[in-house]
Amino acid sequence: MFKYFDPKQVFFYTSRAQKYILFLFIVVLIIGLLEALVFSPEDYKQSDSVRIMYVHVPSAWISLGIFSVIAILSLGSFIFKNKNFSIIAKSLAPSGFVFNIIALVTGSIWGKPTWGTWWAWDARITSMLVLGIFYLMYILAWRIFSEKESVNKITSLIAIFGVINVPIIKFSVDWWSTLHQPASINLLSKSSIHSSMLIPLAIMTAAFALFSLLIFLMKYNTELLKIKNKGLDRL
Repeated sequence: MFKYFDPKQVFFYTSRAQKYILFLFIVVLIIGLLEALVFSPEDYKQSDSVRIMYVHVPSAWISLGIFSVIAILSLGSFIFKNKNFSIIAKSLAPSGFVFNIIALVTGSIWGKPTWGTWWAWDARITSMLVLGIFYLMYILAWRIFSEKESVNKITSLIAIFGVINVPIIKFSVDWWSTLHQPASINLLSKSSIHSSMLIPLAIMTAAFALFSLLIFLMKYNTELLKIKNKGLDRL
């Protein structure tokens, strides 16, 4: 199953999927912005500055999720020697890195009115910065190394070691005394965030997920075109 892969057939579907995902992204984004900027209430402490949450939190979630997927694909590529796994992981990295930067920047903007400073070496902020460094290392490795076997091994190792940082980011607010508040959303227990804020947060997360999928398809289709131009039928 892992051995065969037809770039032409996959490109046929992924190239046509882009316009539908773009349309769906625009619709969901408009709804999300209306919910986040118009209909959601002010916070009783942070006032309107809390609305940064609707960009900051989804960006952080998407960034963490993408790196986790990259690590899983990299492990699969390392074990099964499946080149398609590495190409999918490579195509996911740019959007994950972009959302990582957005999370760091919006976190700093949010931190100024909330904590009184643009930056603090808080456990979660620092670990998110470390994640950005792993993203950068992963992307640069693909550009620096030209030999396919070497770059697959190097990028896989970067992703596998880097994913250790993901649970550190997740549980940093529980393990250490940080400026960040504890998690407001829990899958296994009742969330402390009100539905009037949870709903727009979920919609914005969906919009960002669609946008990351769109970036992925654009990058992935570019990689498939490179394969096609080299005259290869399979990876």
